[in-house]
Amino acid sequence: MLTLKGNLTIEDFKSVIFDRKTIKIDDSVYQTVEQSFNFLREFSANKVIYGVNTGFGPMAQYKIADADRKELQYNLIRSHASGTGNPIPEAYVKASMLARLNTLSLGYSGVHKSAITLMTSLINKNITPLIFEHGGVGASGDLVQLAHLALVLIGEGEVFYKGKRLSTAAVFKAEGLKPMQIELREGLALMNGTSVMTGIGMVNTINTNTLLNWVVTASSAINEIVEAYDDHLSLELNNSKKHNGQHTIAQLMRAHLKDSKLTRKREHHLYKAHHSEDDVFTDKVQEYYSLRCVPQILGPVLDTLNTVESVLTDEVNSANDNPITDVKTKSVYHGGNFHGDYVALEMDKLKIVVTKMSMLAERQLNYLLNPNLNNKLPAFVNLGKLGLNFGMQGVQFTATSTTAENQMLSNPMYVHSIPNNNDNQDIVSMGTNAALTTKKVIENAFEVVAIELITIVQAIEYLGIQNEVSSKTQTLYTQIRERVPVFSKDPVMYPYVNAVKEFIMKP
Repeated sequence: MLTLKGNLTIEDFKSVIFDRKTIKIDDSVYQTVEQSFNFLREFSANKVIYGVNTGFGPMAQYKIADADRKELQYNLIRSHASGTGNPIPEAYVKASMLARLNTLSLGYSGVHKSAITLMTSLINKNITPLIFEHGGVGASGDLVQLAHLALVLIGEGEVFYKGKRLSTAAVFKAEGLKPMQIELREGLALMNGTSVMTGIGMVNTINTNTLLNWVVTASSAINEIVEAYDDHLSLELNNSKKHNGQHTIAQLMRAHLKDSKLTRKREHHLYKAHHSEDDVFTDKVQEYYSLRCVPQILGPVLDTLNTVESVLTDEVNSANDNPITDVKTKSVYHGGNFHGDYVALEMDKLKIVVTKMSMLAERQLNYLLNPNLNNKLPAFVNLGKLGLNFGMQGVQFTATSTTAENQMLSNPMYVHSIPNNNDNQDIVSMGTNAALTTKKVIENAFEVVAIELITIVQAIEYLGIQNEVSSKTQTLYTQIRERVPVFSKDPVMYPYVNAVKEFIMKP
């Protein structure tokens, strides 16, 4: 069980989203939330407070009568529950709920504690609000997507529960749940924030870390298959450059290859004197960049990933709605903490480095498939009869087209602001779009890597080097073989690619 105290880490997200840990709200959180709620209720009397006794957005100039305050919140939720497109998958919605729950628990929002209690119950009972992909511009936060969350919290809309899409009312009745209380500004406080883009971003970050580990594994195994010299991974070479990410990737690859019988020492071969009189060297002097420059390619990926995690962690532990209720100073502050530029920029950076990983995997795959490059393997790593059978030829098209799609999708959302809301929101982040596009890019990259891993195992099979590869590559070989049998005749490939993709996507 995770005790929520207003300070979440990416590991906390992983434990709740993927390991299905339940949440307990610390008593101090309820005290903080109640203090904030009570203060705002008293402070807002006889004062103009945005979203409490005013309209919203460009209609903030209209005063709302005290008798209409609660209806105002309901109207906001219902009118903005206007998303379209595909439903966001449950894991990403659950992460978004956790992000929203955490920011409300900080005590800057003035919400009634029933919102905290109900959101906790939804997460613990795996009741997931129906939230659509389209609708968020990421300026007043994720207004449309969070409106769908708020709609469920008031007992309306739809949810996913036990594998079915059902009405919220029916599920609440079955589980004995009551809608949250609308008292002051619960509608606005729930909707005005960056929690959907941040929740999706957290899952994206977890998945990218998993993807990076597999790309390092694949890159290491290919170095074995081609019997590469190992000095491009050496401590001495990589430490001559100052980037931490490069150092870490090289170290991970050295650890992977530690007990390999296939990688070679340059001093045992090309540094021997008898080569000095050769006009043409039979041994390859240096590998292609997709094998030799892996630390330099994946190093910035790792450094970027670490930065993304840091920024998203700061965001999820921040107050990101408007206005901000500050009990300590006894005041309410109006501003723009809901603006999603921090998340939008990090998601764009993340999808760029993920696309680079898919490009690396595709080039490594091509190297294995082309006998004119590797000089070791049959065309398309074909274990059957050349001409009659096709080996990995068909799936290369899939890897190539998917990589190309990633290259197109990696263009930034961050710079694609379109003014809206009667120009009240005259510059926006598009952070939710950025996070969802990044999600697609990551899923695509797993497909390319899955194809590469199947090819690596087939290459090991052809060369008969199962007992010479490192213990880590042997583990990889076993894991893939449990899902893809040795094939020389041509099987239908898509079930195998999907099975490997599903396996490697598990955090």
